[in-house]
Amino acid sequence: MMLGLATIGFAVTFWAWALLSPLSATLREQLSLTSFQQSLLVAVPVIVGSLGRIPVGALTDRLGARRMFPVVALLTVLPVLYLGHLASSFAGYLVGGFFLGLGGTTFAIGIPFVNSWYPPQRRGLALGIFGVGMGGTAISAFSTVQLAKAVGPSFPFDLVAAALVVYAAVVYLLLRDRPDRPVAPGSMLSRLATTLRMPVTWALSFLYAVAFGGFVAFSVYLPTYLTNAYHLDRADAALRTAGFVLLAVAMRPVGGWLSDHFRPTSVLVIAYGAVALLALGAALALPLAPVGTAAFLGMAAALGTATGAVFALLARLVVAERVGSVTGVVGAAGGLGGFFPPLVMGLVYGWLRDYMVGFLLLAATAAAAGVYTATVMRRRVEQGPAPAGG
Repeated sequence: MMLGLATIGFAVTFWAWALLSPLSATLREQLSLTSFQQSLLVAVPVIVGSLGRIPVGALTDRLGARRMFPVVALLTVLPVLYLGHLASSFAGYLVGGFFLGLGGTTFAIGIPFVNSWYPPQRRGLALGIFGVGMGGTAISAFSTVQLAKAVGPSFPFDLVAAALVVYAAVVYLLLRDRPDRPVAPGSMLSRLATTLRMPVTWALSFLYAVAFGGFVAFSVYLPTYLTNAYHLDRADAALRTAGFVLLAVAMRPVGGWLSDHFRPTSVLVIAYGAVALLALGAALALPLAPVGTAAFLGMAAALGTATGAVFALLARLVVAERVGSVTGVVGAAGGLGGFFPPLVMGLVYGWLRDYMVGFLLLAATAAAAGVYTATVMRRRVEQGPAPAGG
């Protein structure tokens, strides 16, 4: 029940977090935006939601998920309603998108919460199931444009606001933190300072920046890419993006399950290798059907598997009372990993009218992550969990 409530909360808040991406093409026409402005509009909630995970994760270590989930859900209602009813300019949407980023911080609430309820040998699968909540971005991709056309431009925002309010009420009544969960000592700043001094924090942050960052980048920029590179209409591009997201989401618990039964480092090496090879294929601008579609779906599966494996690895390397703080930093790195690629792709396409350079950079980064995992991270696993104090 606790896992289910946390997963639903993750999905609903991520649904809110991703509301602007499917509408980016429409907003570009309405507001006469450049490619870079369009990319910035969808990237701002990503970076804010990512950086916000750092304090939210530290607060969750101290206050628990029962307090944090309803508070964050209710605060996210405000920018959702603002964007649906009041925003009317590029600056207005940037401001709304900035505060909408709050919806992306719940990842740092759910990971330590789920981690506390499950023994080490089952955490990979449990954390992977929780990660299915990132499918909230798929809900947004599937429904936002269609609902805006069928009912009205403000309806998707009203629907999400209502879902957030209902969830906050339900979780306040039913969610419970584990009674004997370990609580890290010291102030939030001291806990963050300790977390940032732990080398394992930065190692995991790099791996997650590649895995989840790749997922986020595709989920927010793929509609733009498909419309520019393959001249698809917006609805078709949004549905194809939703398919990419759904496959990545479905593979996250698979990555956790595989990590429970095999070494998470081995799972990550294979996943990153697949991303590198498939990104090289995408750089060739293959025909969308069927080769290009297969390449993108393969990247979705590999990235989803890697996101599940990274947190299975985190559960093995970090002591329980530091999981929230480390998750906040690692989750921030993942979101930041998704912030820069859309901007780079927008700039590259604006200059060269081609996306090859962006995909080549992805291939090189994924290959580097695979080599790092096979060497440095494999040795860290053999050494065991990092001590709580450093």
